[in-house]
Amino acid sequence: MKAFIFDMDGLMFDTERVFVSAWDYAGEKMGVGKAGYMCLKTLGMNTAACEQAWRDEFAEQVDTAALWAYSREYMDAYYSKYTVSAKKGLHDLLTYLRRKGYKLAVASSTKRATVEKHLLSAGVRGYFDAVITGDMVEKSKPEPDIYLRAAMELGVKPEECYALEDSRNGLLSAHAAGMKVIMVPDLWQPDDVVKQFILGPFESLLDVRDWLVARQ
Repeated sequence: MKAFIFDMDGLMFDTERVFVSAWDYAGEKMGVGKAGYMCLKTLGMNTAACEQAWRDEFAEQVDTAALWAYSREYMDAYYSKYTVSAKKGLHDLLTYLRRKGYKLAVASSTKRATVEKHLLSAGVRGYFDAVITGDMVEKSKPEPDIYLRAAMELGVKPEECYALEDSRNGLLSAHAAGMKVIMVPDLWQPDDVVKQFILGPFESLLDVRDWLVARQ
């Protein structure tokens, strides 16, 4: 194994709960009521796939431009007061993997500007050799495109990569790409389908580090 590829939201950073609140806010502003539950339906999806999920839920005429505008309004206000919160063990795991010489990448369905902002804010951007985001691939998770692109950017074969994920769509995406998939749950717990192929679930990224150390 030559590389580790990380999802971002809910895996590296405690951002999914903020997004739930943002969609509660956006839903109320749009007149459909609190819609934070849509976050669970769209975990791991890129912008286009999220918009389709909203149209499926609230009818085709839903104003997706307003959705993102209200979401940004909420999150801009939130992150003007608070920095992004790294999940337990993130720095420990990244430091360990770098010391062992693994190649590292991010594969996040979020737009690049937001991904780069969070990575820099948390002080971890320098660990990663490549950052692949949802606006860089045509098909969203659970399709394997983003993980295949990450492996290509790192110059390794998909089967030489571990992928770290928390969402069902992300887990299926990495598995479809042919990678070994490590799960650290956040808002969603593993079902019978993903239990058949995941490593874990682990309680934290620190537990992943300790598991890797024990295997050396």
